[in-house]
Amino acid sequence: METITIVLVLLLAVVVSEYLSRMLRLPIPRPLVQIALGGAIGLIGDFQVTLNPDIFFLLFLPPLLFLDGWRIPKEELVRDSKTILALAFGLVVFTVLGVGLFIHAMIPAMPLAVAFALAAVLSPTDPIAVSAIAARVPIPKRMMNILEGESLLNDASGLVCLRFAVAAALTGTFSLYEATADFVWVAVGGLGVGFVVTTIINAAKNWMARHYGEDTGSQILISLLIPFAAYLLAEHLECSGILAAVSAGVTMSFSEASGQAMATTRVRRSTVWDMIQFAANGIIFVLLGEQLPAILRSAAETVRLTGHHDPGWLLIYVLAINLALAVLRFAWAWVSLGFSLFRARRRGIVIERPSWRFVVAMSLAGVRGAITLAGVLTLPLVLNDGSPFPARDLAIFLAMGVIILSLVAASIGLPLLLHGLHLETNTGQRAEENRARMAAAEAAIAEVERVQHELAEGKSDADLYVAAAARIMDLYRARIEAQSRAGEDAALARQIEAIEARLRVAALKAERMTIYRLLRTRKIGSETARKLVRELDLMEARYEG
Repeated sequence: METITIVLVLLLAVVVSEYLSRMLRLPIPRPLVQIALGGAIGLIGDFQVTLNPDIFFLLFLPPLLFLDGWRIPKEELVRDSKTILALAFGLVVFTVLGVGLFIHAMIPAMPLAVAFALAAVLSPTDPIAVSAIAARVPIPKRMMNILEGESLLNDASGLVCLRFAVAAALTGTFSLYEATADFVWVAVGGLGVGFVVTTIINAAKNWMARHYGEDTGSQILISLLIPFAAYLLAEHLECSGILAAVSAGVTMSFSEASGQAMATTRVRRSTVWDMIQFAANGIIFVLLGEQLPAILRSAAETVRLTGHHDPGWLLIYVLAINLALAVLRFAWAWVSLGFSLFRARRRGIVIERPSWRFVVAMSLAGVRGAITLAGVLTLPLVLNDGSPFPARDLAIFLAMGVIILSLVAASIGLPLLLHGLHLETNTGQRAEENRARMAAAEAAIAEVERVQHELAEGKSDADLYVAAAARIMDLYRARIEAQSRAGEDAALARQIEAIEARLRVAALKAERMTIYRLLRTRKIGSETARKLVRELDLMEARYEG
């Protein structure tokens, strides 16, 4: 009962945080509100949630990373692959070495291997909080794509670095050859496991659906089980379960391009995954806040490890580590950008250097989150000889502080840096969307005409089929005409479409209220009302989406 109560309280806190973040006038991201609520729960309640890192990783990370891999734009991922790989792997190693040495120099009481372990858990970034900030502040789409792609891959590289740093702390030895070979196996094996597991499961699922029909509930459940299957198998083979979950999500997106799933399945599955994403992300940050009071209570004892007696030094250390992370990230981004521009000039391509504010924003947007929290909690309690793991509590406190401060800094800094800057317009995507709509409409007209002839052949009321087909084809021809316009005519057509959408939504809402009124007065049954309301909801979602 106690465990169930804790889960229910955490879910309630997630719901409350959503309403509070909407009510607040200030641009405070939802993760910070959730951390504050979690802290209040930790102070008021007597839950004392004990986080088992293995269970934490298994419950939360596979579905979230799977969904990120599933939904991230693949074309942008390929287009910016060099930048993403440089950030996800090169920057992680650069951060572990630079910040690890900095932490050890700043806090000599923390052994070098432990300092590297702390730097390793601080190296992965978390796009969840940046997405929450982006809801209040417009972040360039390409920047968001790079941040999301980076976060999908740097989790594995950061945790591999953590593994070797902990091994060095436990044994006192480190082998570069073994570390490199292990890293290659962890990365390649994880990606391969995710691809194979998802491909096999989807092939079996599609075969069953073709031969025996498709059930929406089972299809949704299969999609929920895939990331856990990939993660557990990869961990069993000592590969990266995180990369396996990401690879499974990317593979799922390509598999879904076949379009075999029913429309109802896709609609309901999307709703289920949205709910899981909202709840899991929220619980992660509420749990982080719930752990804070217990860690703060031990701050006085923890600070003595640093050789000081004033707990204020802990805040100084957190500020210094955040600054070091931002400086190293800025330096890496600036140098990488210089190399990219140099290579482009050698090929004869002239590219305008982005504003320094974009580079600073890119550095500030590298906030820390769930991976950092879970990773630092995996630090062992004791060494091989049975003695306590050195500076473990201090490392946990500093990691918590960095997570919170990076969120606050991004919340304040990103709006200031991006305000007034010219954000890229997505004209290419708009043209691509128009071409796709026209092609789809032309295919629909051809198919309607074919089916109309097929249905009307040999029948006395063939004119009814011709009239029905004409009504449908007129709608598609109007769409083609609107999409084929250019210049001022295109802008006018978009304005008319926006007005039409608002009018259609108003009409749909009126229909729905009438159906509910008929239901309340018992003039129609609940089954009929549910069917009609669902049809209206799907139509309204189309115009509001």
